[in-house]
Amino acid sequence: ARYRTDSMRSEPLSGTCAFIWSSKHAVAALDISRRTVFRALSAGAVPGLAVPPSLAASSAKGKSGRSGAQANEVVGVVDGIQQKILGHSDIVVSEVGLGTQRWCGTDFNSPDEELCHAFLDRAVLGSGVNLVDTAEQYPIPSGPGRPEGATEEVIGRWIGKGGASAGGKAARRREMVIASKITGGRHVTPKTIRQDCAASLERLGTDYLDVYMLHWPARYSPQANWGQSLNYDYEIAQDPYYTNPTSFQEIASAMAGLVEEGKIRGWGLCNDNAFGLEACCAAARQISGPPPCVVQNDFSMINRRIEENGLAEAASPYNEGVGFMAYNVLAGGVLTGKYKDYPASVDDADRARARKSLETPRGRCLGHGPRT
Repeated sequence: ARYRTDSMRSEPLSGTCAFIWSSKHAVAALDISRRTVFRALSAGAVPGLAVPPSLAASSAKGKSGRSGAQANEVVGVVDGIQQKILGHSDIVVSEVGLGTQRWCGTDFNSPDEELCHAFLDRAVLGSGVNLVDTAEQYPIPSGPGRPEGATEEVIGRWIGKGGASAGGKAARRREMVIASKITGGRHVTPKTIRQDCAASLERLGTDYLDVYMLHWPARYSPQANWGQSLNYDYEIAQDPYYTNPTSFQEIASAMAGLVEEGKIRGWGLCNDNAFGLEACCAAARQISGPPPCVVQNDFSMINRRIEENGLAEAASPYNEGVGFMAYNVLAGGVLTGKYKDYPASVDDADRARARKSLETPRGRCLGHGPRT
C-alpha cells in the first residue's frame, strides 16, 4: 500500500504508516536495540545510525517546527522496519503499526486479552514496531461485558505487566508510541476533548498520549463515512445534527492546551479530507499552536481516495507536512486472495453457496466465506 505505480514511475507515498501485522520484512535490520534508537533520537544521535541533520532542527523548533522536506523523513531501520518522523513533529514512529480495533470485541474472531498481549509482546518487545493505534470507541463491535474502552484497558494492563523491575511499566511505555482517538461528530467539544483524553489516559494507565486524534470530523464530511465517499451531500449538511459544529479554532485550541500540559505530544485527524486538514492547520497557525501531525484514513492498493480528494497533496512534506496512517490496507481481506474462488455472500449470485458462507463466517463480519 506504500507504492503508487503507473506506466512512468514507481514512488513511495510520503509519510505512510500501515496498520498490518506481518513478520516478513525484506529490509535488512540494523544491529541496534529499539530502546537505544528511541532514547538516542531525542538527543540527536544514535550509535551506528546516521540521523539527518534536519531532525535536530525539527527538535529544536518544537512540535510545531517546520523546516521543509524533513517531514516524514526516514531516520533509521529497526528489525527491518523503517522508522519515520511523524509529519513535522518530534515523534518517531515505525512504518508498520499495530491496529487494535477488534481487540476483545464481540465478533467470533476477535482476539482475547491473552492473544492481544502476545501481539504486543511480539510487536513492541520483539520487533521494530512501536506504533500502537487504538480509540476510546474500541472494541468494534462492543457489547455486554465488552464495552467501549475495553481495548484501551487491555493495552494498559499489558503496560502494567512491566512491574517494578528494570524500569518496569515506564520502560514498556517508552517503547511505545500510542495513538488514540476521541469519538467524532457532535460529541467533539473543547470540554469532551479534555474529558475523553483524561479517560483514555486512565484506561491506558499512562500520563500522556503520543498522538490524540478525532475519530471522525466534528462537522459533516463525506469522508466521515469511513472514507467511503467523495460526494458532498448538501441535504445531509443541512441536517440539524450538523448545525453549528465545534469550530476548527476550538478544536485546535483544545488540542494545543493538552500539548502545553504534557497530556499529548501531538494531535491529528481521522476519516477526514484535504479541506479538514487545511482548515485545522490554518486554525492552529491563527492561535500560534501546534498543527496536526497526522491524518489517518482508509487506504490500500484498491482504495486510492486520498489521492483523489486532495489529501495526499495537502499532507505532502512540501505543503502542510503531515504524516499519514493507513488503515484497512488489505481492503477488508480482498487483497489476501481469500475471495478469489468465490465472492462474499452479499455478492454471490449462487444463493445456496451464499447461505453456506453465512453459516461459516470468515473475516471481520458475517457472511464473507468459509473460515480457513
